[in-house]
Amino acid sequence: MKNRLSRKAVSLKQSGIRRFFEVASTIEGVISLGVGEPDFETPWRIRDEGIYSLQQGQTFYTANAGMIELRQALVDFVDRHYQLKYDPETEVVVTVGGSEAIDLAMRAIVNPGDEILYTEPNYVSYLPCIELSDGIPVPISLSEENGFKLTAEELLAKITPKTKALVLSYPNNPTGAIMTQEEFEKIAEVVIEKDILVITDEMYSELNYHAGKSVSIAGLKGMKERTIYINGFSKTFSMTGWRLGYAMAPSDIMEQMVKIHQFTVTSASTTSQLAGIEALKNCDSLVAEMRDSYNMRRRYLVNEFKKMAIQLFEPLGAFYIFPNISEFGLTSEEFANELLNREKVAVIPGTAFGDSGEGYIRISYAYSIADLQKAMVRFERFVNALRAEQKQGDKKANRHIESTVGK
Repeated sequence: MKNRLSRKAVSLKQSGIRRFFEVASTIEGVISLGVGEPDFETPWRIRDEGIYSLQQGQTFYTANAGMIELRQALVDFVDRHYQLKYDPETEVVVTVGGSEAIDLAMRAIVNPGDEILYTEPNYVSYLPCIELSDGIPVPISLSEENGFKLTAEELLAKITPKTKALVLSYPNNPTGAIMTQEEFEKIAEVVIEKDILVITDEMYSELNYHAGKSVSIAGLKGMKERTIYINGFSKTFSMTGWRLGYAMAPSDIMEQMVKIHQFTVTSASTTSQLAGIEALKNCDSLVAEMRDSYNMRRRYLVNEFKKMAIQLFEPLGAFYIFPNISEFGLTSEEFANELLNREKVAVIPGTAFGDSGEGYIRISYAYSIADLQKAMVRFERFVNALRAEQKQGDKKANRHIESTVGK
């Protein structure tokens, strides 16, 4: 049969994270610092609620948008934490993880030919979701010198009459960058002036190590009516396998998101939803404990890289660091492959997060401190070897030059 495959599907690239993880998983003795998954098990009180719901036979469909009890708990949570106010009846949908929420948002607002701006380096799902919705992806390359923060000037330079929306993600994966309210306000001014939408993915909003809580651009004046807010339970509550996320948006946009959701997913898992209610209502202190642990690991890694004289932007959010490895003259993929083959430490090449990630690697510190310590011993041995090889190469080059001049 001719043309049996969708050209759009065939054109999508495999996730650079998963591709590298699959290679690493075949090598015995590897310390993997690649996948962005908390090493904490889901807190017991959340698991107990899920188990109890099964024991009680609560195994039936919920409303397409999610249980109203969960939607109300979500509204209360974002109001309490980020001063965001939404209607649980018309402005909230519970999704199968945050990635489904991103997909729904794109398909609900994008028409063929619409340009969707997104920052790079950034989460791997944005580009393919834009392409699957027939939008035109327009990356905005961010710089380490500017803390990987989007500026109003960078945004303005990319906006055209075809621009429909901007995708933001702070705290950021993979860089760990955050933005302050003042910085968001400058972005909001441009967004309002140019009359575009914003999709804000705030999956790591509770993992902020800066003084004060995360700020959402959705809470700024004039922004709620043009913003799709996305978050989830995976990182905050260590619930990756439960596949539970959510989106909040103006009712006209939400109506379309729920419509797509009901035809493709029907509803999120009933067990996960009931466990999610417990997480939102009674687990703030457990989240704080996990955040403190991540912060300790963050400080440890930042200090280790400073001792190795590796150029590093200090992350203030999420659970990643994004070291600059350009000094070694290897591409990000070459560096990651060499590190894996020589020292059995798995990290993710920066290019997995877009072309702007070249010259960087992503390391997750959502692993035990013992694993991080072992990995840093291996990492230091590796970079010392690379530097020694560079010096040896420089000496050979100098001898060649001297011999040439002598002739």
